[in-house]
Amino acid sequence: MTISQILRTLRARYKIIVLLLALTLASAFVVSLVMSKTYKATTALVLNNKGVDPVTGLNVPAQLTPGYMPTQVDIVNSKVVAMKVIDDLKLADNPAVKERYARLNPGHGTIQDWLADGLRSNLTVEPARESSVLNISFKGDDADYVAKVANAFAAAYQQVSVDLKVAPAQKASGYINEQIKVLRDRFEDAQNRMSAYQQKNNIFSSDNKLDVETARLNELSSQLVVAQGQAMDAASRQQQVKRNAGDSPDVLSNPLIQTLKSRLSEAEAKFADTSKKLNINHPQYIAAKSEVDQLRANLNQQIGLASSGVVNNARIAQQREADIRAALDAQKKKVLALNGARDELSVLANEMENAKKAYETASQRLTQTSLEGQSTQSDISVLTAATPPRSPASPRLMLNLLVALVVGLMLGIGAAIAMELLDHRV
Repeated sequence: MTISQILRTLRARYKIIVLLLALTLASAFVVSLVMSKTYKATTALVLNNKGVDPVTGLNVPAQLTPGYMPTQVDIVNSKVVAMKVIDDLKLADNPAVKERYARLNPGHGTIQDWLADGLRSNLTVEPARESSVLNISFKGDDADYVAKVANAFAAAYQQVSVDLKVAPAQKASGYINEQIKVLRDRFEDAQNRMSAYQQKNNIFSSDNKLDVETARLNELSSQLVVAQGQAMDAASRQQQVKRNAGDSPDVLSNPLIQTLKSRLSEAEAKFADTSKKLNINHPQYIAAKSEVDQLRANLNQQIGLASSGVVNNARIAQQREADIRAALDAQKKKVLALNGARDELSVLANEMENAKKAYETASQRLTQTSLEGQSTQSDISVLTAATPPRSPASPRLMLNLLVALVVGLMLGIGAAIAMELLDHRV
């Protein structure tokens, strides 16, 4: 059919088009009046999640994760939230609800489960695009009731989110509390072992004591060097005395020996002069000779005493060197023992310090997780609370009539063209 034929057909059969259009509009009007009214209330929430991990304390940008908002939608739609709404509104205690449950669902599950399924079927949760706003909508046949339920879902979601945030912190707090007991025992054990080691080795300030003993060791080393020099010198003098005591510097430098030698020289000179003048039996000769013999005997005696002194000095120097060497060896052992004790004490001190740091860190973390576990602050705020809607969400009369108008015109035009095609009269 051409366009002109279609237009002539519609003009010729306009009564069919008008009849079908009228029937469609009337049907839509009657159905809209007969359908029960459904109201819809919406609560808007703002999610401000800080994303702090309760165990590590690190900031986790939760809202940057792709699954964050879908997770929140699933939480609102969960049965846990619906059960809390039922408890908050005391729906299970309503006599009318109990009667309806007994009539529609006798003996199948609990009334709470039945109510939760019913609430979730009428609940719609939609996140706003590219924002942290979450819209919770609830529909029903009572305007006040749907607003109350929508706000109840928002409040229940806030409480459940707090519980979900606090539960890991409480669990972590319990775990950390158990670990603190272990760390405290380790710290006390390290302290006790360090104190026992200090008492056993008589160490209270290892560094100062080691410095004193080291200084003493250095002093003994210096004394040993001096003593070795003195001993060598004394040994040399002793050897010289043994070879020729009279030529020894120690003997020659003796004032008494020098005096005796001087007197002996004078006596010998006097004796020589007397022996030239007098006979050996003369009293003066005998006296002079006796004086010379007496002085020589005294001189030899003093030389022997001086030599003995040199030998004794050499023996004393050698003994002093041996004593200082023994003291030096003993001091070396003492310093080495102190070094070993200090190293062992340093190990014990490090163990104690590490145990102390671990204990203090765990204590600080326990304080933080305990505070987080007791927190009642929610990261979810109500942006717009639901209010009883003034008009029902469905049925919408004007929209239904507009749809019926379009459908009626299409049916009328289609019926007119079909009747024209089925009419084979010339």
